[in-house]
Amino acid sequence: MRRKAQGALEYLFMIAAVLVLVLYATRVVLNGTRNIEKAVGNYTEQVRKQILENL
Repeated sequence: MRRKAQGALEYLFMIAAVLVLVLYATRVVLNGTRNIEKAVGNYTEQVRKQILENL
């Protein structure tokens, strides 16, 4: 009985570790997309200003 309980606990800890890794990966991807969105927005704003200045 003790062996089964130990196996179940190890399994739960592995699931918890996987969930933490998935959460971390999700945060990294979301932060990356936010940064890319800001960079593209800034770039398009600067290009728009340059175009208007050259008219």
